[in-house]
Amino acid sequence: MTKVCLIGAGSTVFMKNIVGDILLNDMFADCTIALHDIDPERLATSNMVAQKIASSLNVSPTIVATEDRVEALRDAEFVILMIQVGGFEPCTVTDFEIPKKYGLRQTIADTLGVGGIMRGLRTVPVLLEIAEDMRRHCPDALMLQYVNPMAINCWALAQLAPDIRQVGLCHSVQGTAYELAQDLGEDFKSIQYQCAGINHMSFYLTFEKRHEDGRIEDLYPRLKELAAQGKEPAENKVRYEMLKRTGYFATESSEHFAEYVPWFIKRDRPDLIDEFNVPLDEYIRRCEEQIAGWRIQEKELADANKLDIRYSGEYAARIMRAVKTGRPTVINGNVPNHGLIDNLPEAASVEVPCLIDHRGVTPTRVGTLPPHLAAMMQSNVNVQALAVEALVTGKREHVYHAAMMDPHTAAELSLDQIWALTDDLIEAHGDWLPAFR
Repeated sequence: MTKVCLIGAGSTVFMKNIVGDILLNDMFADCTIALHDIDPERLATSNMVAQKIASSLNVSPTIVATEDRVEALRDAEFVILMIQVGGFEPCTVTDFEIPKKYGLRQTIADTLGVGGIMRGLRTVPVLLEIAEDMRRHCPDALMLQYVNPMAINCWALAQLAPDIRQVGLCHSVQGTAYELAQDLGEDFKSIQYQCAGINHMSFYLTFEKRHEDGRIEDLYPRLKELAAQGKEPAENKVRYEMLKRTGYFATESSEHFAEYVPWFIKRDRPDLIDEFNVPLDEYIRRCEEQIAGWRIQEKELADANKLDIRYSGEYAARIMRAVKTGRPTVINGNVPNHGLIDNLPEAASVEVPCLIDHRGVTPTRVGTLPPHLAAMMQSNVNVQALAVEALVTGKREHVYHAAMMDPHTAAELSLDQIWALTDDLIEAHGDWLPAFR
């Protein structure tokens, strides 16, 4: 009988998507689902929702909710991570408020930039603790890692816990493909693509429509026409601008992408913020809305006699099914660059198509990316590499180096300001970070 462990299951909405996807598969109708979280109240809510999912689908899994991580992990075959170390308060607020004192504005701050660096430094040690527990209690389990900053996390895990089977998962590849199909008025089921790069900065190398008669249509000309005519969605101006400039479309949202590059957020150019509709402090706004609406949402879930459960589009359940049955599927996963992308560093965490079957995760070789795309990714990889170096060596100096190499931070601040900002962030995070020397 399959056992799956969800760590961070207090993220009730995401938990609902994952558990719903799992239980929509008949083969997992009697599986064991272990829910773990350090917040007992949120854990209790998630347990209630998971039980209602099972009831709504008329299936009978064994659902266990526990604050004991070891108990949740014991004998698991799949371990799904969905944690946020440090939470909205204090850590996410710190990641936004201190940089703002230096005039450095961010949108999401969970992947790159000073916010992404700090998030990685406080998250990786917890992932390594989980990896150690897995080593002892479910050494053959496959870790499905949904935690940001994805690339820093996956890179550090591959380097510091290489014996743990793991893949980093994100919904931006399939999610953006769905958005582009909508932009073009096409049925998503007819869309096919090849996509590769690094997490949150992958690009669709091909984006095509498969017609009923077998004919394949390149959809890039139509996407470029939308951009040329100014008919792109208002919330996606950054990525359509990048399409015009590079010839390719990026996977992660415009609010994310704007802070990975030096061109869209500038203190002395507020017109750019307006022109490209860049939502500064967007993640703070979203978190505050979620917190404000949580009690209402919790009551709605508690009061519902039956929940409407549909496939979410996340990869986790597809991976589980392919591993257990041997019937292959292909997902885009984050894995070490072992001969996969020629013009990115060998150690980097890259996001490429992966074959999933009874053997687990088998990444596919992409080869050489268009050079300008690889150059853009390399600017992000530099930051990720130095953040991982700080974690591996424990040297504080590499935290400064990561910040100084960040494209957005470097475009806004002097070296003295970057050093002072880094000091302030490290001090404010305190024990949330490892002790750097």
